[in-house]
Amino acid sequence: MARQPRLDLPGIPQHIVQRGNNRLPCFLDDTDRACYRQLLREALLATGCRLHAYVLMDNHVHLLATPPEAGATGRMMQLLGRHYVGQFNGRHRRTGTLWEGRYKACLVAGDDSLLRCTRYIDLNPVRARMTDDPTAFRWSSCASLCGLRDDVLLTPHPIQRALGIAGYRTLLAEAISDEDLAAIRLYLQQQRAYGRDDFRAMVEAKTRRFAGVRPAHRPAKAKSIIETG
Repeated sequence: MARQPRLDLPGIPQHIVQRGNNRLPCFLDDTDRACYRQLLREALLATGCRLHAYVLMDNHVHLLATPPEAGATGRMMQLLGRHYVGQFNGRHRRTGTLWEGRYKACLVAGDDSLLRCTRYIDLNPVRARMTDDPTAFRWSSCASLCGLRDDVLLTPHPIQRALGIAGYRTLLAEAISDEDLAAIRLYLQQQRAYGRDDFRAMVEAKTRRFAGVRPAHRPAKAKSIIETG
């Protein structure tokens, strides 16, 4: 059966995750991460996508970006993935695939839902116990959104600008509830539309597709697994 295309609407932010094949590292050192950042900047410029948050973990990447038109996110990820894999393989003298299949992406409402996704992304290194201070992790949007450094990759979303630096610092200090964690992961895993009911209704009206999520657990013979990170 052919896979359905991802939900994709112009001007609607998307939370994107791409994982290393078999959960193996896609970054072996900071030189790899610097290369990815440069290629990400080039892909953003080539496609017109605007990046609002990101984190480069050891074996996966999270991006929060708004495409100017349908299909722009796919082109950005294709450019980025193809060029990065070539450089990674050449540098580390390896061949073959690097990524675990297609990237996953869900639509995100441009309200508090986007702020929760931003916080989720920036706190990845803390949840992975890579640091106690998310602003100290060099390879994320956190320090920039907290006003500690400039980052040419980022274009703040209007809801981020409205919250401001002090507001985002306060948001970061608040614990993410288990409910929010589960919801963000589930909508991303199922590639739906994360936001309030009226947002999902709008997405469904424009795409003529279901935008909500199915139950997280199926009967015992066919349990689904929600990836963390």
